[in-house]
Amino acid sequence: MVANGTIRERAHDIVEEFGLFDDWMGKYEYLIEIGQALPSLDNRYKTEAHRIHGCQAQVWVRPEMKNGLVFYEGDSDALITKGLVALLIRVLSGQPPQEIVQADLEFLDEIGMKDHLSSTRRNGLASMVKQLKLFALAHTGSA
Repeated sequence: MVANGTIRERAHDIVEEFGLFDDWMGKYEYLIEIGQALPSLDNRYKTEAHRIHGCQAQVWVRPEMKNGLVFYEGDSDALITKGLVALLIRVLSGQPPQEIVQADLEFLDEIGMKDHLSSTRRNGLASMVKQLKLFALAHTGSA
């Protein structure tokens, strides 16, 4: 399911949702819930071609262009990482490639993810963002 709105509007909604929690245990639990709600990626896409390298956990993202917009599906074998994938998909999926490439994903800082993730998870998150943007960049001329 893809949310309506721009990247900025979707990111703002996520910041507001995470702002409802007073402590990091609540935020982590919510992140896990978000990941659990993300539909599993079909096993035929859990291939090396869809794998995002640089993550400690296994992460797969399948991008697809439809009607000039980029759509993503993703999965991970780790709950917190799957939640991070779900956040990125929620914000970026269904947007024009150029907007994805130019997106400032500062909402990740605003909700404290970069400060409260281990260095390996931060690196993995950076790899996920980079890969999703690279796919969009490859399709900026085809939109």
